[in-house]
Amino acid sequence: MTDPINPPLPVFHDRDCDLSIIRGKRVAVIGYGSQGRTHALNLRDSGVADIVIGLKTASPTRAKAQADGFPVLTAGEAAAGADVVAVMVSDEGHRDLWRDELAPAMRPGAALIFAHGLSVRFGLVEPRPDIDVVLVSPKGIGPRIRDLYEAGEGVFCLFGVHQDVTGGARGLGLSYAAALGCGRKGILETTFAAECESDLFGEQVVLCGGAAELVDRAFMTLVRAGYPAEVAWFECFYELKLVTDLMFERGIAGAFGRISNTAEYGAYLTGPRVIGEPAQAAMDQVLAEVRDGSFVTRLMADYDAGSPELLARRKALGERLIETAGARLKAAADRAG
Repeated sequence: MTDPINPPLPVFHDRDCDLSIIRGKRVAVIGYGSQGRTHALNLRDSGVADIVIGLKTASPTRAKAQADGFPVLTAGEAAAGADVVAVMVSDEGHRDLWRDELAPAMRPGAALIFAHGLSVRFGLVEPRPDIDVVLVSPKGIGPRIRDLYEAGEGVFCLFGVHQDVTGGARGLGLSYAAALGCGRKGILETTFAAECESDLFGEQVVLCGGAAELVDRAFMTLVRAGYPAEVAWFECFYELKLVTDLMFERGIAGAFGRISNTAEYGAYLTGPRVIGEPAQAAMDQVLAEVRDGSFVTRLMADYDAGSPELLARRKALGERLIETAGARLKAAADRAG
């Protein structure tokens, strides 16, 4: 059914993209982590011959980039000679990187590419008025994007233009996305704000925050009621991947058609009780905090203080009982092998 309020986004494929655009550019990939390495390798394999990597002098990924055959410079040096500067470092680092190295170095008419819209949407980066600013956001983790590319496949990608000084930003964005392999699957045109706000919301409410808390709270409910931790782990965590894989393959309705009647009937009765009005109100509040910048303000305050809250919460997460139970079961499986 078509949504009259939110019409479908335009979708582009390889036939709609001109690879010669990006192939004719000198591209500086800033950062060589999960996304940066994948972008550089896929671009090169798509015929982009002139690629440099921008890294800090003491970066631990410097040797990997050199071993992969790329020239490695500082971020400023890489940006100074580039037609396209692709920023592939963590969101928190964009502000200082832009202010200290990229903004002074980029030449007029060059293009600045981001894989996530956060820093532009919330003003961590205020682009100079003489450059193109483009979003190219493949929907997948770097290694998976690379594996699919090498298999002749691709992932969906969101792209958008924030600033088009040259008149060629849109064509460049499509060309860059196609060089990553995304034209094999589908490149959807959107905005920095839509990509960023929906991404933050989805991560917090479903993919990371919501899923982790739902799993752990259900697990602990069974454990506190006296059920063995291993049994709770299977029922609340292990089988989740099986069900989500089925949903991804067949859709939610199609997946429900393949599970037992008992599971399906229980889902209809219980799902709206667990994710009911209080949860909906919390989701609305999370979205409001994303859109008004409250979340990013808190993120950057923690980052500027040395990330004490992030590190403390990360440590506490690793100490939860569900982690211990899972480790025991995985160790048992390894011994069987």
